Amino acid sequence: METPKYKLSAWSAFVNAKCPRCRRGDLFATGMYEFKGQEMHKTCSHCGLVYEREPGYFYVAMFASYALNVAEMVTLAVAISVLTGSSNPWLYVTVILGVAVVLAPFNFRYSRVMLLHWLTPGLHYHPEMSEDKTK
Repeated sequence: METPKYKLSAWSAFVNAKCPRCRRGDLFATGMYEFKGQEMHKTCSHCGLVYEREPGYFYVAMFASYALNVAEMVTLAVAISVLTGSSNPWLYVTVILGVAVVLAPFNFRYSRVMLLHWLTPGLHYHPEMSEDKTK
């Protein structure tokens, strides 16, 4: 059996928001920070995987997004405390909410990528699907 010519690591596929089954097709049609918002493809352009596995599938991604937000806010609170030593609550509120707004598109995108790549049982990488369609 030949090894596929196109090989993308799991981490690289995750970071670049590629299909979890073939690691070739893009999950999103638009960039992360675009004015028209983020649009997700319905299916993989390479292997045909339907991304929304069942109706309401991406509601679970809200929990992953919440976990990302909490981790970011706790990290920021600790960083502010260590760097400034301030006990002014308005400093914390302003910085944390400002960063939360800036990171909202990141959290939206990577909560869905996390859901597809790591949190969906039975959805695994298939190297044979990474090969080019035409031979």
